Amino acid sequence: MAQKKNAVIVGGGTSKFGVRQAHLLDMVQEAAKACADDIPGLKPTDIDGLIIATTMAGRHSSALNTAPLVVHRLGLRPTSICIRVDTLCAGSNSAIIIAKGLVESGIADVILVTGGEKVYMPQRWETNYTQLAVNDHDWDSAMGLGVPPPFFAMIAKMHMKRYGTTKEQMAHVSVTNYGYGEGHTNGHFAGRTLTMEQALEARLIADPFGLYDCCPLSDGASAVIVASEERAKAMSNRPLVYLRGTGQHATHSMSAGWPGETLAEWPHLNKAAQVAYKNAKLTPKDIDVAQTHDCFTISEIIELEELGFCKKGEGGAFVASGEIGINGTIPTNTDGGLLVYGHPFGASGARQAIEICKQLQGRAIHQVKDAAFGLTHNLSGTCAQHTVVVYGKEPVK
Repeated sequence: MAQKKNAVIVGGGTSKFGVRQAHLLDMVQEAAKACADDIPGLKPTDIDGLIIATTMAGRHSSALNTAPLVVHRLGLRPTSICIRVDTLCAGSNSAIIIAKGLVESGIADVILVTGGEKVYMPQRWETNYTQLAVNDHDWDSAMGLGVPPPFFAMIAKMHMKRYGTTKEQMAHVSVTNYGYGEGHTNGHFAGRTLTMEQALEARLIADPFGLYDCCPLSDGASAVIVASEERAKAMSNRPLVYLRGTGQHATHSMSAGWPGETLAEWPHLNKAAQVAYKNAKLTPKDIDVAQTHDCFTISEIIELEELGFCKKGEGGAFVASGEIGINGTIPTNTDGGLLVYGHPFGASGARQAIEICKQLQGRAIHQVKDAAFGLTHNLSGTCAQHTVVVYGKEPVK
């Protein structure tokens, strides 16, 4: 019986995130070039599969059959897989899960996973109007819940009422992540700094969120290479980073199907995490560095709870005590996260994967000492789906 193959992430790169005067395909080319630059031993002919993750390509970029368009622009000739994936914010993390399965099954050897969005249109109302289409359009979207700030503001209010979480604690998330964003020149808010005073005095967006409690919507793209360990060794002499375990759990589309007792409980994330940890043969205590979906500051707080890094209801105090800092128990969003690097929906999971890859290879800008295991997490839509991927310097045995 043939020995099971192990899938690894070799490296990757991103385009500039922000408000771009560029087409989606232009930004995907930028990301692919950055990915190739990060892996000098990679040749276009090595790549036998391509997965592109994007949600807005059809409406905002007139690119419906997106995968062949990307193949042509990048000069590739995939023979194992050529597809587009749409799970909104979890798009490229979903694509990484697919790539893992294809490599481990022997169907593919080297897959380029890329994701991106052209979010900003000449008339800015189009962006929010498009977002209304990611939910059940007859129900939540008609009530305005397809635009994230009001929905997550309700979540924050519930968490504050139930557990005593404060605006000051949420501000600690923003300030910490802005500190991590320093040095990441491709980030949407690259070069910006943030103080507690600035965070707390920022203009109100949706009570209790101020401006810095919310991530920006961004144009941009990311790209990573997922390969078998044998092919990875041939193209790079860096330490291998294994895809140890994954979990993806979806329970509902509209808010009426929320699986928790209140909006402050996210059991669907907890379940996805349990599956990923089980597959990875690890526990939360084993994770050295994490990238969570900090679309809002309250999101990161709840995610730390549901991922098992602190007790339920203690997320606010946990972040305020410095535990997500570089010397804390779980350094989190060490490239600035969505709050600072930005959020071009389909690109975010791959961008997270790049940071975890660099952390485990010992070459991150804000390096966590002796990092051996890392985790990425995305939510999608109005917190309808959760995706978790666990990485390690050693394969599962």
